[in-house]
Amino acid sequence: MDQERRLISIRLTPNASKNAITGWDKDVSGNDILKISVTAIPENGKANQALIKLLSKTWKIAKSEIVIVKGETERHKILSVPKTLDIGEI
Repeated sequence: MDQERRLISIRLTPNASKNAITGWDKDVSGNDILKISVTAIPENGKANQALIKLLSKTWKIAKSEIVIVKGETERHKILSVPKTLDIGEI
C-alpha cells in the first residue's frame, strides 16, 4: 500500500436484514459519514469482514485495499482506501 490514501468515516449497522450501503449522512460534528448495514453479527470480526467484502465488491477493488484504521470493535469506523477511488456516487 504505497499509493496515496484517503480516509472515510463509516457508521456500520451489524445484524441488519440485508447488506447495503444506505447513503451519506452527517455526524454530530457535521462531517460526512457513510452509512452501511450488514447481516453479519458483531462477533469475532464477522461484521468487519462483511463490511470489507461489501465495499470491495461495490467499489471493484481488492479487499486488501480497504483497511480499518480506527474502530475495529465500534460501530463508527475510519477506513483507509485508495485516493483514486471515486466514492461520491453512492
